[in-house]
Amino acid sequence: MRIAVCIKQVPVVSAMTLDPVTRTLKRDGIRNEVSAFDVRALLKAIELKQAYGGEVIALTMGPPQAREALTECLALGADRAVHLCEQSFAGADTLATSRALALALRRESPDLILCGRNSVDAETGQVGPEVAELLDIPQVTGARALDVDVAARRISVERETDDGFETVSVALPALVTAAEDLAPERFPSKADREAAKAKPYTELGAADLCTDVAQLGAAGSPTEVIGLYPIETTRLGRILDAETIDASVAQLAGILTDEHGLYGRWRVREQPTIAEIATAPPRTAARDVWVLAEELAGAIRPVIFELLGKARQLADALSSRVTAVLLGGDVEHHAAVLAASGADRVLLGADARFVPFLTEVYADALAAAVREHAPGVLLIPATCMGRDLAPRVAARLQLGLTGDCVDIGLDAQGRVLQYKPAFGGSIVAPIVSHTVPEMATVRPGMLPRPKPDTARQAVVQHLALPVPAAPRVRVLSRRLGAETAADLDSAEVVIGIGMGLGSQTNIAAMQPLAQLLHAAVCTTRDVTDKGWLPKQYQVGLTGRAIAPKLYIAVGIRGAFEHMVGVRRAGVIVAVNKNPKALVFKGADYGIVGDYAEVVPALHRHLASALARR
Repeated sequence: MRIAVCIKQVPVVSAMTLDPVTRTLKRDGIRNEVSAFDVRALLKAIELKQAYGGEVIALTMGPPQAREALTECLALGADRAVHLCEQSFAGADTLATSRALALALRRESPDLILCGRNSVDAETGQVGPEVAELLDIPQVTGARALDVDVAARRISVERETDDGFETVSVALPALVTAAEDLAPERFPSKADREAAKAKPYTELGAADLCTDVAQLGAAGSPTEVIGLYPIETTRLGRILDAETIDASVAQLAGILTDEHGLYGRWRVREQPTIAEIATAPPRTAARDVWVLAEELAGAIRPVIFELLGKARQLADALSSRVTAVLLGGDVEHHAAVLAASGADRVLLGADARFVPFLTEVYADALAAAVREHAPGVLLIPATCMGRDLAPRVAARLQLGLTGDCVDIGLDAQGRVLQYKPAFGGSIVAPIVSHTVPEMATVRPGMLPRPKPDTARQAVVQHLALPVPAAPRVRVLSRRLGAETAADLDSAEVVIGIGMGLGSQTNIAAMQPLAQLLHAAVCTTRDVTDKGWLPKQYQVGLTGRAIAPKLYIAVGIRGAFEHMVGVRRAGVIVAVNKNPKALVFKGADYGIVGDYAEVVPALHRHLASALARR
């Protein structure tokens, strides 16, 4: 069995800084490493080779120093390495990168391609699905378990979804992206590193891959980064240290209710606005602004209303229309709510083939719709479904795509500015697309929701759906392991649970406060690694980003990797018994104390405040 693993060398994220004068990242002296998800993919590949035989090929595209990353892969157990290394590859965006990798992979004819779910520097999960599309093979993203049936040439994969897990059967060859727990972490020994020096190592240039080198590197990239800017967030860092814990908690309860509007009208500081909608000249052809809608548990997801609000602003500035596109089984009844939130037109694809979600089936329909109706802008939610689907469609239509945006703007030239965070959200890069439609996925919770207008009417049309092909992926089972995790998209209050609670059984102590505040619950990577809560609850660099009005971090140490996920929260409260915990630096208000004393007191004082209203 031949397995290829695509890896990327990245700088250590927490050490990156931005030069405020040149607006470039300071890389001098920063240690590089193989992106964490890619390591898990490689370790799984080695595990499969040991079980079924064959070889593992580590593949990367990058500058000469990326050899260090490939050498690390060889030390971990890869059999040989392939390095796409030439100046003509420089400046490639995700599509140009995917083209180069796909061309190199065709030379290898692997049975299975593994790569990380996303890279931890740009946090982009586009390359895997785009490579799969360019190679015309099926994909499975976010895999947490993988088994092989060699005789049937199929794999069984358990993958993470926004509301649980699903197990799928996939025909080989296929591409799978790895979640954190696909394989246990390990490190090479000194002997392994010595052995790596003797393993085959091949360098390839653009001419080795194709005759049309203009499709690679910066020249072949349909998107362009036009700047880098730091994201400034300021927290009060105020420790409430009255004579007793109870007095400090009473003070906090008063601040939350009287100053910030808990139980009433919220009064919290909005994080600085990133994007602006400039007055732009009308486009030659005023093409529609599309929003791909999505339902979950029978309802339209809250992020769709955020996207419709932004689409309305863009369409008004461009003198065009807003079109909502919705694929699913019984979806006609959602047209009215989409119209109330800003849609002028609703395109429906109502068909049993869309249940359950299969990336290739949805990609066929959406790509056909884009070809037929030619929108100018296409906004897709950065949900599990959106991250799966958008790169596949972009690669099929050869479109630029900016993933996981935190805002969308418009400049005076009429260009759509797609604001992409990177390096844990410490910087943001405005990106423009040179293809139409200009395409982006947008994180939930980043944009305001428009006030619905039930008097609005929309034209409802049904899409002409392509003839379905036999799906290469079959859903075997679905398990809803975290129904309430979807609430994190729109929750106004979120309680974060950390390792400071001591054990899984102590999580129950958070429930009375969560119920009182109608709060969702989230957690850190350490907690999910322990199995205390499902992965869908994880917030941070390798989890999701949230933007509640109030975030209460209980027993969370405040590591960079977690705090970037709550950067957009209105007010952050920290409870930790360690006065030196990093979380206090990233919070507005903090109480130094044992959660077992602080949380019941907070529940008592907030319940009393509610009773007085």
